[in-house]
Amino acid sequence: MKSFKLAVAVAVAFASLSASAQMMVGGAEMFASKDIIDNAMNSKDHTTLVAAVKAADLVTTLKGDGPFTVFAPTNDAFAMLPAGTVDTLLKPENKAMLANILTYHVVPGRLDAATLQQRVTEGRGKAWLTTVEGEKLTVTSKGGMLMLTDAKGGMSHITTADVAQSNGVIHVVDHVVMPAGKPGKVGALGTRNRVGKMDSRDIGANEPNKNGA
Repeated sequence: MKSFKLAVAVAVAFASLSASAQMMVGGAEMFASKDIIDNAMNSKDHTTLVAAVKAADLVTTLKGDGPFTVFAPTNDAFAMLPAGTVDTLLKPENKAMLANILTYHVVPGRLDAATLQQRVTEGRGKAWLTTVEGEKLTVTSKGGMLMLTDAKGGMSHITTADVAQSNGVIHVVDHVVMPAGKPGKVGALGTRNRVGKMDSRDIGANEPNKNGA
């Protein structure tokens, strides 16, 4: 009887340790058993991202099997864009442009921080990721922090890495990355992307990335 009680106590202790080790994002526990959308919806730091994903009709895609690596900008990251940008992108007539920007934050496969760092090392300081949107993101590392450089030279830092999902992994980033906005590119999901009247960084003045990424 004593051994049974001890076994129960040990099981409860392990369960408690497991629960306490659950990663927190935006004040909410992130569960590896849930998909990207379900976890993101619980993060108070990603309400703008979730609203954008819904407006772009990407919920079904990101609830799919994947796996996907998602670089997830926080609300503060979206707030850094010029005034009115988010409201403009959320308009129905800009749905295609919004989808391009969001899928530029998604890479096929499950790429954790260790894998990204390994690719950077193998690339002698840089790694290039082909996004679902079709263009590339450049990954670099400095002081143990992984950074993304977009097609227009804008930079974003991974502030929280390796948030495990049932259909991939999320890395929280502190800036929205932007594609060059070239029309006619075919993304990894097989959909042809189109860019509307507003170039993807009319909302910024960065020069194009010179390294071909």
